[in-house]
Amino acid sequence: MANDNTLRATARVTLANPAGMLERLCDHFVSHGTVTRRTGGARLDGAFGAVELKVGSRALSIVVASPDESRLFVVKSSVAEHLAEFAEGESFTLSWHGDAAGETRIPYFREVVVRRARDITPAMRRVTLACDDPGHFATGGLHVRVLIPPRGRVPIWPSAGPDSRVIWPEGEDTLAKRTYTIRAIDQARGELDIDVVLHDESPGSIWAREAKAGDRVGLLGPGGGDVIPADWYLLCGDETALPAIARIAGNLPSSARASIVIEVADASEQQKIASDAAIEVTWLHRDGAPAGSTNLLPQAVRGISLPDQGKPFVFAGCEQAAARAIRKHLRAEKQLPKDRHLVAAYWRRGHADVHDHGD
Repeated sequence: MANDNTLRATARVTLANPAGMLERLCDHFVSHGTVTRRTGGARLDGAFGAVELKVGSRALSIVVASPDESRLFVVKSSVAEHLAEFAEGESFTLSWHGDAAGETRIPYFREVVVRRARDITPAMRRVTLACDDPGHFATGGLHVRVLIPPRGRVPIWPSAGPDSRVIWPEGEDTLAKRTYTIRAIDQARGELDIDVVLHDESPGSIWAREAKAGDRVGLLGPGGGDVIPADWYLLCGDETALPAIARIAGNLPSSARASIVIEVADASEQQKIASDAAIEVTWLHRDGAPAGSTNLLPQAVRGISLPDQGKPFVFAGCEQAAARAIRKHLRAEKQLPKDRHLVAAYWRRGHADVHDHGD
């Protein structure tokens, strides 16, 4: 099933209809990975690992394999969540055995401390966080989920139950959750930078405005997809994706070329984009129009030609309607394969927090 370094966990769940549960799990995961059906069972392969399912007498046997502890936890937690959802009220017990069995710590959670905060444009504030192991966030995705505790209360952080489902604090200890890009990582100083758009009175904007040295927050991640190697890049988005675009551009090799298109409110929101690659940056200004109300970004993307030779990659992050338009253009009109673009809905007009990282 995997090499000798792979971590494994097993479980056996007694159910009234294990064959029916197998079918529901397969039907769900087929849109998230590869499902291979077998007599009396199935195998599910995804980005975080593999799951072997086997139907027995009134029980479903489960074997999970993943390359590291974080991904093993994600798969176990996902299996447990969907078992609970599809059981439709049926009582069952799920206990994992094998690697990381009985662990209540979420392996990709870190508590960090605000070191400083400052405005970098009128509507963008940078919060610098002190972290014991910033290297943890260097690979595995661009984004983290910031867990913001209630003001004036000692943080109660999430933990894992025996079935690996996340247990969240409730009531007065409820955490606000917001997804952001890690703009920069300074491993020598033990620091992470997170840039926050100050565009509303959401918990994230309030946190960034009020953040002061010594404040504690939690981080879950990283996740949300990575940019793959390419010869030519199109990096585009609105101000919510500006931190991701700047980070991607800063990590490109000198051999790469990139067209960068960023929509912002006006010229005061422009930032310097540094890169070793050959980049061409275009700024789109809304000039008074509300964010998410224009077609500036999809129109600009439609006007850019992909190179005839070499391997392209397109990254886009923006409001949901614009993301859908860009994704449709890349797939239907440009015939760009799924592995050659990452289009994410970072927000939805009129809603607080979407962050659908697309595919």
